[in-house]
Amino acid sequence: MTTKHIQLTLLAVAELLAMAVWFSASALVPQLQDAWGLSAGGAAWMTMSVQLGFVVGAVLSAALNIPDRWPAPKVVAVGTMLAAAANGAIPIASTIEGVDPATTAIALRFVTGAALALVYPPGMKIVASWTRSDRGLWIGILVGALAVGSASPHLLAALRGPEGALPAWSTVMYATSVLSVVAGLLVFAFIRLGPHLAASAPFDWRQAAAGLSDRPTRLANFGYFGHMFELYAMWAWLPVMLLAAYEAAGWSEQSARVAGFGVIAIGGISSVLAGRWADRLGRTRVTAAAMVLSGACAMTAGFLFDHPLLLTIAGLVWGFAVIADSAQFSAAVSELADPRYVGTALTVQTSIGFLLTLITLRGVPLLVDLWGWGPAFAVLALGPAVGAWSMLRLRSLPESLRMASGNR
Repeated sequence: MTTKHIQLTLLAVAELLAMAVWFSASALVPQLQDAWGLSAGGAAWMTMSVQLGFVVGAVLSAALNIPDRWPAPKVVAVGTMLAAAANGAIPIASTIEGVDPATTAIALRFVTGAALALVYPPGMKIVASWTRSDRGLWIGILVGALAVGSASPHLLAALRGPEGALPAWSTVMYATSVLSVVAGLLVFAFIRLGPHLAASAPFDWRQAAAGLSDRPTRLANFGYFGHMFELYAMWAWLPVMLLAAYEAAGWSEQSARVAGFGVIAIGGISSVLAGRWADRLGRTRVTAAAMVLSGACAMTAGFLFDHPLLLTIAGLVWGFAVIADSAQFSAAVSELADPRYVGTALTVQTSIGFLLTLITLRGVPLLVDLWGWGPAFAVLALGPAVGAWSMLRLRSLPESLRMASGNR
C-alpha cells in the first residue's frame, strides 16, 4: 500500500470509531424511556440536540475558517476527544442526585454534536488533500465509515452478555466513548495532510457565504440539502419502526436491533460503490439516480409495518440508496469551491444540511401520531425530489466539467 492509501484507510477507520457516539443515545431510546420516563419529544431531542450542536459547532468553525487555518488532523483529534468526554459524561451525570438525567443528556448531546463538527468536515478536507481523480471514491469510503460507525450503537445494543441479557444503556454509551478516544489517538499519531493542499488561507469571513452565492456550488449544496432532509430522519426513526413492527409480530428485540444496524450500515457499501461510479460516470448522474431510488423507498417502506420481513428488505434497499449520494455532494463542492477555502465550504454545506435535519427529525414522530408510519415517511421523499432536480440543473452548466475530471 502507498502512503496515500495507508493514510486514507486509517482516517476511515478513525471516522468509523468516532461516529459511534452520534447515535449512542438514539439507539437506546426504548431503554431511556423506561429509565427516565422520556416523552416522544424528549426521544426526538436525543438526536436533534446532536444535530443542533453540530450546526452551531460547524457555523463557528466556518466563520473562523478553522478547517483552513489550523492543521486538519489536529482539529479532528481534538473533536473526537471532546465528543468522547461529553458522551461518556451522560451515564455519569445520571447517577448524581438532584440532576435531571434527560435534560442533562440533551445538553451533553449538544456538546457531542458541536465536537463532531470538528471531525467530519475537516476529515473530508484531509481526503481532498490526498486525492484528485479518485476523490469521489475516497470521500465515499469516508462517508461509508460514517454510516457504519453511526450504526454501531444498534449492534452494541444487540449484543448479549454471558447470561443472555442485552447490555445496559450505560455500557453502550461508555463503549462508544472509548471508540471515539481510540479514533482521536489514531488521528493524532498517524494522520497527516497530503500533497494536494492549497496554500494556508488568510481569514475571510465572506467565504462562509460563498457556497450559496456561486451558482454551481449553490446547486451542489441544494442537492445535499435535499439529501439531508431525508437521511437522518430515516436513520433515526426506521430502526424505531422496526422495533415496533417486530414486537407487534412477536419477533425478538435482538433481531430488530440487528435489522436496525443493517439498514444504516449497508450504506457503507453503497457509499464506496457510488464513489467509484461517480468518478467514472459522473457526480450528477449517480446522485440523481440514488435520490430517485431513495425517494421511492421513502414512499413505500412506512406502509409495510404489518409485514416485518418486507419492511426489513425495503429498509435495506432504502439504507443502501439514502447515503449512496452523500459523499458526492461533498466531492462536488470540493471541486467547485475556491481551493484555498475547501474546508470552510464543506463546513458551511454540512452545517446548513444538518440544520434541515431538525425539521424532519421532529416532524416524523408528529406525523406518525397523526397519520401513521406510511405517510410520515412518504413526506421525506420531497427532499430527494428537490435534490435530484438541483443536480440535473448543475449538470447543464459548463462549470460542472470541473467535477470528477470532467465526468460531471
